[in-house]
This record gives sequence, structure tokens and C-alpha cells, in this order.
Amino acid sequence: MPINTLEFAKITQTQLDRQVVAEATSGWMELNSSRVKYSGGNEVKIPKLSMDGLGNYDRDNGFVQGSVTLEWETKKLTQDRGRTFQLDAMDVDETAFVATAASVMGEFQRTRVIPEIDAYRYSSIATQAIDKGKATESYTPDASDILTKLREDIYKIYDVAGEIPLVLSMSMQVAAILEGSKEIAKVLDTGDFKRGDVSTKVRTLDGVPIIKVPSARMQTKFVFYDGKTSGEPDQTKGGFKADESAKAINWIIQARDTAIAVSKTDKIRIFDPNTNQKADAWKLDYRKYHDLWILDNQFDRIIVNTQ
Repeated sequence: MPINTLEFAKITQTQLDRQVVAEATSGWMELNSSRVKYSGGNEVKIPKLSMDGLGNYDRDNGFVQGSVTLEWETKKLTQDRGRTFQLDAMDVDETAFVATAASVMGEFQRTRVIPEIDAYRYSSIATQAIDKGKATESYTPDASDILTKLREDIYKIYDVAGEIPLVLSMSMQVAAILEGSKEIAKVLDTGDFKRGDVSTKVRTLDGVPIIKVPSARMQTKFVFYDGKTSGEPDQTKGGFKADESAKAINWIIQARDTAIAVSKTDKIRIFDPNTNQKADAWKLDYRKYHDLWILDNQFDRIIVNTQ
């Protein structure tokens, strides 16, 4: 029975978007995108809400009139990334194509796309926080004082915003130092943390979930290759690497609803060997839009700690 490539592409596209939310260490940030309007392409609209504070009630005139303003700010998804792959017709017949294609795209996204999206998001948060003066720099993690430093940063946010739900994203290398602290066993607990449809057990500090992130993704700046031939030896392989000027990020503490992350598999195109003009092969086109934003009034709810 001939494969309905359009229907398969549509289903695959939905599954790939779910995979990012579930498997990216930053996937929980996408839950904040429910406030965002997305109509396809590379633009989204983000709501900005402002309102007046309390006034005195007057027994004769009643309530003081207040105002509420809702504006929609248009943002562009600056990360427009893609790749095309070919599966030779002699290696994959029509009956095996669906399973093979799903496996290829899932593995590509797990090993190549998700690490890059994570890296972009953490570096974007760090860069924006540093620009706004919300970063603690030049701290070399040490088991003797790491617990004190963490609590200082947590309570800096609480002091301004109140005891709101926070998330602590921490470099794996720093997490290993934290686990080695003599006092940590007394204060660390476990709790449930949800990313999309997946719920996992994580360590918590004073009720704040700790999300451990591979250290290679926790840098303040990255170079994202264009995948074309150039002077860089690995440029044609695409992907990313830490910029030479990057600082290692120890941890990022932020309110759960602060960072608005969006990733959309904008297009999956599938061409069978008879349609593909370039080769006798199945051709898979993958295109991903993604970005992250923090509204100006949210920076008091973020602390970035770098080395």
C-alpha cells in the first residue's frame, strides 16, 4: 500500500515537537508559550499586560478608576535551522521506510537538535541577565561554600518577588560538587518535575527543583555553524560549539514562568525515490524555528551564576 507521505510528515512533525519538550533539559520553558500566539512561519505574538495599583476607597465616590493595558508584541524566531537527509532506495524499501525515517529523525533530533536548542536557551538567558545586571560572576564552585552561595541566590529572588515557584538549572560538573558537600544530605530532598507529558523525580533544594544540564550546554556564548564549507574543520557537519570568549555557567535560577521558549518543527517534507530528482533515494527535509524571550519586567526573577 503506497505511503501517504503528507500524513506521515504531519504526524512526525507533531511527535518531534513533543520530543523537544519532553527530552530537552530546558523543555519545561516551552510550557510558558501557551501565552504566545503562533500562526506559522517565523513570527509569534507575546502578550504584555500592565495595570495600575491600589488606590484609596472613597465612601462617597466609591472606587478609584484604574486601567488595564494588554498589548501584543511581535517577535521573530531568530533561529532558523534545517537539514536534509537521503535514504537510498536500495537500503530502504517502501515497507521499511516509515520505521526507518521515524528512527532517523528521532535520533537526529535527540543527538543534534535538542542539545543545540538547550545551548541556545541557556546562553540567551545568561546574556540577557548579564546585560540587566542579574548575574553573579567569578565564582569557582567549592563544596565548602556552594550551599551558601546557592541559597544566597535563591533568596535574592524571594526577597524581591516573594516565595514564587523557581527552577534551578545546574551544570553537571557543578552538581557533582554540590553532591560532595558535607551538609547537602541534610537539605536535599526529591520531588516530581514535569516536562510536557513526562514527569520525573529530581533533587530539590528548599523546594526548588534542580535540573542537571550537561556542562557543554551551559556556556554564555556559542557559535552556531551554518553547515556549509568554510575554514572551520567541522563546519560542514553543522551544529555548535562554545565561543572562545564564553564563560561557564554554574547555575541559572529563575521563576518557572519567566522565560518564554518556543520551538516549532516548521516543516517536514518527504519525497519518495520517484519524486526525488537528485538521487534514487527517499529525501527528508527538516526545518526548525526556535527562540527564547524574557519580558523586561521579569528580570528580578532571574539570577545567573557564572565562573
